[in-house]
Amino acid sequence: MSSAIAGLQPEAVWRYFAEVSKIPRGSKNEKQISDYVLTTAKGLGLEAEQDKYLNVVVRKPASPGRESVPTVCLQGHLDMVCEKNKDVDHDFEKDPIEIVRKGNVLMADGTTLGADNGIAVATNLAIMEDRSLQHGPLEFLFTVDEETGLTGAGFLKPGFVRSRTLLNLDSEEEGALYVGCAGGRDTSGTWKVTFMRAPAGAVPMRLKVTGLKGGHSGLEIDKGRGNSIKTLNRVLYALDEIGVRLSHIEGGNKRNAIPREAEALVFVPKDKVRKAQAITKDYDAMIRAELATVEPDISITLERASDVEERKVIKKDEQKRIIQTIAALPHGVIKMSADIPGLVETSTNVAVIRTVKNNIVMDTSQRSSVASEIDEIVQTVSTIFELGGAKAGHAGGYPGWKPDMDSPILKIAKSTYQELHGKEPEVKAVHAGLECGIIGEKYPGMDMISFGPTLEGVHSPDEKIYIDTVEKFWEYLLAILKNVD
Repeated sequence: MSSAIAGLQPEAVWRYFAEVSKIPRGSKNEKQISDYVLTTAKGLGLEAEQDKYLNVVVRKPASPGRESVPTVCLQGHLDMVCEKNKDVDHDFEKDPIEIVRKGNVLMADGTTLGADNGIAVATNLAIMEDRSLQHGPLEFLFTVDEETGLTGAGFLKPGFVRSRTLLNLDSEEEGALYVGCAGGRDTSGTWKVTFMRAPAGAVPMRLKVTGLKGGHSGLEIDKGRGNSIKTLNRVLYALDEIGVRLSHIEGGNKRNAIPREAEALVFVPKDKVRKAQAITKDYDAMIRAELATVEPDISITLERASDVEERKVIKKDEQKRIIQTIAALPHGVIKMSADIPGLVETSTNVAVIRTVKNNIVMDTSQRSSVASEIDEIVQTVSTIFELGGAKAGHAGGYPGWKPDMDSPILKIAKSTYQELHGKEPEVKAVHAGLECGIIGEKYPGMDMISFGPTLEGVHSPDEKIYIDTVEKFWEYLLAILKNVD
């Protein structure tokens, strides 16, 4: 047994967590962990099946006297995000995760820990093993490739899951019950551009926006953080008025992240260089003032570029149309929820822009917990692209999970928490994707909640799980199963 988990309770959960941590299980590399779950289930004498995508479902009979209770499914995902510090020598294809205990937390040694969602896998395995627990019929659903597109859940077939009540164990805040999540869709715009020779004597300069915080385009979209692409475009809009020509533009790197940095290569008329620098300086001061509280490190600069190989610029009318379109694109919160205070219901993120040969390509992402509102905001963004001369396209897409405040399993979970702790849990929704949205679409009428122990820093080498919250989570989960009738 790993010394990091020695003496921790519940013993079976931590024992399985240590075993799971030995198995490489990055997204799209789940065969070994999927086979491990399948073999373990069959070794325990339980009914289990694995689909061709490597999702696994396990069925455990009810404890004596509980056979008539409705079946409950406990669900988590098998894959983990594989990130490490630059100075760490770790091969996620073959090396085990090295677990380190630091007081009340477990971490990994310079890598992601994989508690997202390895703690759910370990918890399910522990419940599968324990014959002393009181519960009705159980199903355990282990999905693959959650972290890179929720694709395992998307491949679930009718009849693979028979339950109509599901406990998703992929939330990261003990004492909180999640009852809804956003669905999402990506919308792109592509402009075919015509390049021409830069005006004679024009000075190549690089316009940059740096120092922004960025962040998750769902979880941080309501924080008022700056968007480097939109900010860069504000300056380009002003520079366009004095004849500055655009040659190349880049910004952002992920569709689900608020862009932190952006830059453009421009050619400035020789007699307008000082004017362009003055405009840029004014915008730097103005936007610094606008974002002083949330983005104290923002920097907007315009400096001469000495490494320019080609003196080419985009045709003037095409440049104008691109700049105007970016200015028209909405970014940020579109609508707040009327059901859950403080929850963003609908948003859109101007995420990535890049120059690819003779094209300018922009990626955006839209989110909402209401399917019809996703359709509306996607339509808005697509229409703006098309009016601006771009070809609109769509990729990705996953359904949201609309909160049901009258959910039977929510009522049981709330009363159970009250019994255990003398207070009600927080009921929340998250403006990001959970597998519940897809599972609810695959199995209409599924009654669901999501909860888990406290994790921090997930998807990074700073990932940690709070040991004391795992025991509370375990006791709470078992109490819910006991109270389902």
